[in-house]
Amino acid sequence: MTEQQGEQLTLAEREQLEHELAELEGPKRQAIVEAIAVARGHGDLSENFEYHSAKNEQGLLERRITILRSRLQHAQVIDEEAAAASGVVTVGSRVELRREDGEVMTVEISSVGGVSPESPVGRAVLGKKAGDEIVVEAPRGTWRATVVSIGR
Repeated sequence: MTEQQGEQLTLAEREQLEHELAELEGPKRQAIVEAIAVARGHGDLSENFEYHSAKNEQGLLERRITILRSRLQHAQVIDEEAAAASGVVTVGSRVELRREDGEVMTVEISSVGGVSPESPVGRAVLGKKAGDEIVVEAPRGTWRATVVSIGR
């Protein structure tokens, strides 16, 4: 997936990212600003661990904010009704797989808290229908499975 193409999100996933961004830009950012101010009050900044730690945390926070803003700016919200009606695996689908060794597993295709569409499993199942066989090229080896069911 290219950066310009953007990632596909369900409406709920987009709202989850927006909520996280609001939390980081509001209370979290304010807490770090206060921590830096308190640490400055302890004197010499060159040997002040609390100050350097707070500044490092501020840098990490600002980077996460930048990443979230970019993801939201480039994201495409999928039409979940159309995706469900299509009968194929899309972002937001819950997929039940039966591996060739008999193990049954359920995965949710999501770049927010699920199996990423860019992962080996995600790439293998996207666009598949119930009954289709997939081949997953994973770092620990290749394995096969059958798509048992697709839900939302």
